[in-house]
Amino acid sequence: MSNSKQIAAIVGPALVAMILTENPYINPNLYDAQIPPVVYVSGVLMFVGGLSIIRAHNRWRYDWTVVLTLVGWLSLALGFMRMLMPHAYVENIDPNSISVILVEGAFLLIGLFLSYNAYFRNTNI
Repeated sequence: MSNSKQIAAIVGPALVAMILTENPYINPNLYDAQIPPVVYVSGVLMFVGGLSIIRAHNRWRYDWTVVLTLVGWLSLALGFMRMLMPHAYVENIDPNSISVILVEGAFLLIGLFLSYNAYFRNTNI
């Protein structure tokens, strides 16, 4: 299995699981007690995950693998922002807002796309 498929086989299902379990309709009380230290720790985890993806897969080809690289860079940036400003995240993000739900929907589709390419699509990339 290629490097891209191996990484997508981890990132895709992990992204789907994170988005589904963070959904306010599935887990409505998850964000009730958000505190800055928890946001900071989640930022550290996102930063390390994004950095790991970028170090192992920083490929800018015109095919599906660029999505995996973009997920790495987005995770790195979002993790850094959560580490830098955990108070702003707690005070300004409403998990029930339509914009948050749309962004999470987009990430769910990206996770499904990566999972499909890792497990079902027969490519030699």
